[in-house]
Amino acid sequence: MLRVFHHPGFAADIGRHIMPMRKFQLVADAIRDCPDIEIIAPAPADELDILRVHDHAYVTAIKSGQPKALAESQKFPWSPQLYPSVLLTSGAMITASRQAIADGASAALCSGFHHSHAKHGEGFCTFNGLIVAIDALRASGEIKSAAVLDMDLHYGNGTALLAGTRPHVFALSIYGNDYRENQTFADVTIKQHEDGANHQSSALPEGCDRTTMLKIMEESLPRLLGNGKPDLLIYQAGADPYFEDPYSPLKLDHDDLLARDETVFAFAKQHQLNIAWVLAGGYTSDVSKVVKVHTNTFNAWRNIYG
Repeated sequence: MLRVFHHPGFAADIGRHIMPMRKFQLVADAIRDCPDIEIIAPAPADELDILRVHDHAYVTAIKSGQPKALAESQKFPWSPQLYPSVLLTSGAMITASRQAIADGASAALCSGFHHSHAKHGEGFCTFNGLIVAIDALRASGEIKSAAVLDMDLHYGNGTALLAGTRPHVFALSIYGNDYRENQTFADVTIKQHEDGANHQSSALPEGCDRTTMLKIMEESLPRLLGNGKPDLLIYQAGADPYFEDPYSPLKLDHDDLLARDETVFAFAKQHQLNIAWVLAGGYTSDVSKVVKVHTNTFNAWRNIYG
């Protein structure tokens, strides 16, 4: 039985936006009747969990809406629902990570918010639930180390910077767009991120197909073990590498992204890694195609572990 964490409150009411907030509920509805999946409502994170990672002034801005520039630094219009929603998404990340330690695998039907920095947000990302979860479990003594595998289309710049100050975290981003200072750069031959000791990356070239992607993954995934076997692997399974996504320069369809997810789960199974995954990205106008990428991640889990 795979225990999955979802709450309707993940979707803050921010009005019309390119980020399809309703996708989280649509994914939950699509997998609800699967006999091998149990959907559980998570408790919200405690503010202390957020303050381990994020500056007090930034947290206050997300709560209050002031100053507006800081409260909207993640490119969402501020709403009173924003703070409660991101407490729930961070809570889901913490709980899914804890469940993965117990069961070997789990998932949270929310975004990991990998562009979020300690003192501000970026790129539709408010609080970095990936690092919030890792630091919460480390503070409680449940883990000593963790790795993040980020396969959103966009480079996880916030996670990389936060990992850089945390020797217990290793972050690997396999991406098709660079991202910095709230801007995306689709041509990875022009802009690529600089790696550090515990945050590394591999770029997927424009027009990347399944063969190229899987080759890069084969070469890159072993780096997750470079500092020893982590107690927890968090996988950010982005839907935006899909070829119809308005941001994607890649040639990856649903079957290709299913193969991506199977490769990740096969690696985790081979090395006996506890894995928790989250949904990320996905801006294709037909939201059903975004939902299919995410439901295929559950199919990939079933194909490898079933």
